[in-house]
Amino acid sequence: MTPHCRVNFNTLILLVVLQGAAVVLFCSWYVQLSPCDPAAADRKVHVLLLSSWRSGSSFLGQVFSQHPSVFYLMEPAWHVWTKVEKSGARALRMAVRDLIRSVFRCDFSVMDAYMPERHNVSSLFMWSHSRALCSPPVCPLTPRHHFSNHTQCLRTCDAQGLQRVEEACATYSHVVLKEVRLFELESLYPLLQDPHLDLRIIHLVRDPRAVMRSREESAKSFERDNAVVLEQRNIPAAEMQYQVMQEICRSHVRINERALLKAPPFLQGRYKMVRYEDVARSPLKEIRAIYEFVDLKMTAQLQEWIYALTHGKGKGSIKEAFQITSRNAADVSQAWRTALPHSKVKRIQDLCKGAMSLLGYRTVNSDKEQKRLDIDLLVPQEPFQFSWLPAKSQHASNS
Repeated sequence: MTPHCRVNFNTLILLVVLQGAAVVLFCSWYVQLSPCDPAAADRKVHVLLLSSWRSGSSFLGQVFSQHPSVFYLMEPAWHVWTKVEKSGARALRMAVRDLIRSVFRCDFSVMDAYMPERHNVSSLFMWSHSRALCSPPVCPLTPRHHFSNHTQCLRTCDAQGLQRVEEACATYSHVVLKEVRLFELESLYPLLQDPHLDLRIIHLVRDPRAVMRSREESAKSFERDNAVVLEQRNIPAAEMQYQVMQEICRSHVRINERALLKAPPFLQGRYKMVRYEDVARSPLKEIRAIYEFVDLKMTAQLQEWIYALTHGKGKGSIKEAFQITSRNAADVSQAWRTALPHSKVKRIQDLCKGAMSLLGYRTVNSDKEQKRLDIDLLVPQEPFQFSWLPAKSQHASNS
């Protein structure tokens, strides 16, 4: 007689459930090596540090660049703006968006359109300011958990072609791009909706009066960019800086309102506004919050480096546009108050009144008030960030 195996129905159900649970557990353990979900291979965090020139973005970029989990690149849209002659910012924004998408996905073939036929790593704009491009596999100079020195990197590193750059990019959990050449969020919507990208936007702003003072010190560096910002309009030289500042202020309002007041569902929770002055006053606290927003961990080594960089003796009179030195960040953020004549301050306040009210910067009504450093011109962050309409009315009445 052939033996029969009788299986209780409940036992069969239990076996199927256990088998399914085992598969799930195996996948979760094995996902790093061979993901069960095809999309899991793309699970990086992509961070766009969105700012304007002379707003402290080079410093904040270094806060990302020196982190061992970050592949950082500084202003890739520079290649678009310098390659396409006699164009304006609006016409170039889609090309900028497509380049950013490719770089986020570690595809540097997009750079072929903007570089010489035989290009090296040194063909990338400000490449030596990226610790990842001074580290293996691009260059043996800087171990991943060490801080890079861009002067040493310039002397030592320059891999041929960009294949090693792509290889390096693929090994990091975070890809961070700093960009100053985007003036609205709408062109980024396809990136925010791309299932292969986990995009977070950090919007760094700074008091426009301080930006104006800093831009004047590096005026020659911005001549080409000014023309693109102003859509190649013929503007008198004396008015150029003021018109650019007005466009920058308008862009901050557009971006902030779109993200906080009129945000589409795919943008909600993926935007964080940061004021340079808040970082200057409480660097470790603010940078910890920024790291948390993008799922990065603060290390003891980074904490010491940030403290040293923001508590130096320098006052911030730096002519070279992208130099990062140890300075007293709080002093730098206030330097415009004694350096700019009140006539210029008043003009900037008139041009940027709406942006200053929205972002939390108080106006000054006289030269005496401007130079009284005991008067705090920074509105506390919490009230205006989370209740925009009442804050706007309140600030307008205060000024």
